[in-house]
Parts: sequence; structure tokens; C-alpha cells
Amino acid sequence: MKRVTGIGGIFFKAKDAPALREWYKTHLGIDVQAWGGAAFTWDDGEGNPVGGTTIWSVSSGTDGQVPEGRAFTINYRVHDVHALVKVLREEGCEVVGNVDESDYGKFAWVMDPEGNKVELWEPPAGQ
Repeated sequence: MKRVTGIGGIFFKAKDAPALREWYKTHLGIDVQAWGGAAFTWDDGEGNPVGGTTIWSVSSGTDGQVPEGRAFTINYRVHDVHALVKVLREEGCEVVGNVDESDYGKFAWVMDPEGNKVELWEPPAGQ
């Protein structure tokens, strides 16, 4: 069974989110959007899309994307979130809640051994 197939997003907190976003925009050329992040479209090296994006986002920490007491969350793309959650539970991992489904896909969360909340994301079909 496939488990993680890529990184869907990286979300981190900042003391001054607007200033940090501007720094990344100015110095690293990241196209930071009004919602506080950027979407990096996957391509084949020649600019042709190959079916996915990775989200990068800086927040003040009040939007719930990053757990309290943590600096970041990594969202991992997975092939079948329901099957993976079942296997993780069987392996004794701490799965948090149930799979949530939305227009953006299916989401689940598991705690790693150091207390980091890991987000698992199965994108909608075709993404």
C-alpha cells in the first residue's frame, strides 16, 4: 500500500506573519497571495503541469492550521487516507479524530512520537 506520496503543504507560525510573508516575497520571490500563502504548481521542469500543488503558508497561528505550542504543520499527500488511517491505528499510532471530507479532499491527523500533529491529505480526484 502506498502511504505518503508527496508534500501537500507546509504551514508555519510567525510572530509577525505579514512582515515574514513580505520578506519571503521580496527576498525569495515567493508569490504570496492575500490569503497568506502561495501555491506551487508541480511541473515537469519545462513548465508543463503534472497534476498537483504544494501549499506554503505563514500565519499568526490563530487559524487552526498549526497546533497550539507548535511552530509548523506539514501536510502529506496520500493515496487512500481511509486505508492509511486504518493501518496506522492497527500499528498503534495515535490517530486524532476521524477522516474529514470537504471540497478540498479528505483529511486525517496522526501524532508522531515527538508530539507533532501530522496532517494527511487525499486530494480530490484529478489533483
